[in-house]
Amino acid sequence: MGIVKADKCGRPVAEAVKTNERNSKMADKVRWGIIGAGGIAKAFARGVAHSRTGALQAIGSRSLEKAKAFGEEFKVAERYGSYEALLADTDVDAVYIATPHPMHGEWAIKAAEAGKHVLCEKPLTVNHPQAMAVVEAAAENDVFLMEAFMYRCHPQTARLVELIKSKAIGDVRVIQATFAFNAGWNEASRLLDAQLGGGGILDVGCYCASMARLVAGATAGKGFENPVEVKGCGRIGTTGVDEWAVAVLKFPGDIVATLSTGVLVGQENVVRIYGSEGHIVMPDPWIPSREGGSTKILVYGKGAKSPEEIEVKTGEWLYGIEADAVATGIAGGQATPPAMTCADSLGNMKTLDAWRESIGLVYPCEKPEGLGRTVAGRTLSVRAGNSMKYGSLAGVEKKISRTVMGVDNQPNIAHAAVMFDDFIERGGNTFDTAHVYGGGRTERLLGQWMKTRGIREDVVVIGKGAHTPWCNPVDLTKQLYESLDRLGTDYLDVYFMHRDNLEVPVGEFVDVLNEHKRAGRIRAFGGSNWCMERVEAANEYARDKGLTGFSAISNNFSLARMICPVWDGCISASDAAYRKWLKEKGIALFAWSSQARGFFTERAHPEKLDDTELVKCWYSEDNFRRQARARELAAKKGVDPINIALAYVLCQDFATFALVGPRVLSETRVSLRALEVELTPAEVKWLNLEA
Repeated sequence: MGIVKADKCGRPVAEAVKTNERNSKMADKVRWGIIGAGGIAKAFARGVAHSRTGALQAIGSRSLEKAKAFGEEFKVAERYGSYEALLADTDVDAVYIATPHPMHGEWAIKAAEAGKHVLCEKPLTVNHPQAMAVVEAAAENDVFLMEAFMYRCHPQTARLVELIKSKAIGDVRVIQATFAFNAGWNEASRLLDAQLGGGGILDVGCYCASMARLVAGATAGKGFENPVEVKGCGRIGTTGVDEWAVAVLKFPGDIVATLSTGVLVGQENVVRIYGSEGHIVMPDPWIPSREGGSTKILVYGKGAKSPEEIEVKTGEWLYGIEADAVATGIAGGQATPPAMTCADSLGNMKTLDAWRESIGLVYPCEKPEGLGRTVAGRTLSVRAGNSMKYGSLAGVEKKISRTVMGVDNQPNIAHAAVMFDDFIERGGNTFDTAHVYGGGRTERLLGQWMKTRGIREDVVVIGKGAHTPWCNPVDLTKQLYESLDRLGTDYLDVYFMHRDNLEVPVGEFVDVLNEHKRAGRIRAFGGSNWCMERVEAANEYARDKGLTGFSAISNNFSLARMICPVWDGCISASDAAYRKWLKEKGIALFAWSSQARGFFTERAHPEKLDDTELVKCWYSEDNFRRQARARELAAKKGVDPINIALAYVLCQDFATFALVGPRVLSETRVSLRALEVELTPAEVKWLNLEA
């Protein structure tokens, strides 16, 4: 979100430098621990034994007997009957996670928290939300993370990238990638077990997606490219997993890819890439030269019937090359493409999510009833040492986090749970939703999450209703009941009218809001996008009638001046007169677009005009002066400019709460760094061009 340079796992460069200094002190060999003692773990163990940089130090299994047998077979010194015991071994530098798919997230996070570098078997996790949690754990614990696509580390793949970049077949137009096999019907197999994330898409379809994204990226001169469109078809069998499936991907530049996978149908497992001047065939794309040897890439010129055979030789073992790639990544602070960077893995997981969504495949662990614990396998709790700050509001007995999580952009419960869990762990407890958001979907998601976590009485729920054209007492009441039903609660901690309607006498709104307050359906209330005159009139009416008035408003407020309303009917409270009034009246402000919708990131520049909404709402000479000052102060304080912008909202001389709307976990992390920034009154004035 900000302009501070970061490595591929999201660590600021300064932290990556510290990582490099720490890793330079590491032993000559990377000492590996393996979690899981199955077939893929054995393949990796053989590879490490033939690597240049690695040595097997420990094996961890849920069965001590299995760990001992594995240790005997591969001459591993330490054998543990639990994964926790392996992670406690201070002689282990890096961990290879070889468990079934649904366990990847938990043990990758716990390995990162134990200070171990992580190589996690593909797929990184079951879905993109879980993958975000793993990447964040690696970033916050300053460890290296790589997803184990061994083919990405092999010299054959690097040679393919060179061919694509050199235009050996001209401009890439169509990519075909297939990885499938017929394992035979065995209902007890992990491949057909929905509880274990079975099916072709996650098991081997992930290879196809990663290859297509790699080739599309190489065409554009990048490490990878994410598709702009994903459409899929497939068969979901009686066990609830995809037995075979196909996807069509569209990339920027109109590159199209077809992916085919399956666990109950054998196919020709090759990659074909068609360009404007010929095509490429890779006969062995996925498991090239397992124990060293040669592979071939076939390059057909335009109209050629016979290919140029490009031979790629190596004396190194496939999984040994992968282990060496990790050692190189540890030394450099990030994976070296075409090996999988964190950003690459996140894009691949999002692609697989879209493929599964297209065929209607949802795993049990992604449903509300399957979300009993966090990705790290723990009961949800607030993380010690967090930097959250709290305020209060008349009528609400709970403390209210000064940053408020917007509940308006979560696509499904798996994504919502990861985002909300992380916010709670960081000390946040306040969520802002509205009757109109997502047609009610996001209210339902928040309600499902609260029920799953058993957390309703520990959080503050802000609801909004009566949005234009339903801004009247009758529709207000109707929508409030609907919101309560969707949320699965009998009250809202704070209720805001989403808009005002000047045709309705303000007293009618005050009367109906007090009716709901007396009935216990709301604890405190106010107006969103209300002018100060109408709020003043509402509170004067309430005083005259002995009723409760508005205790808060939720208008736009940010360091950048809103030039044009983001939506019709929006009102800002950023001007000096509104700020003075809020201080005098003691009314709390819940500020939306508190970070000016990205104006204080690299997205906004006088010459960048692609984001029309950003240009329309925030581009002005005075705002760019504020942006420049935010950058100057951020450099002095060692934070991002967007942190300065959010700190400006939180450091006013009246009660403020900042609504934030992160789409991904990294945005939450970056935003909440603002809580560590203290601005003096002089700095607040200087930022706003008042000094």
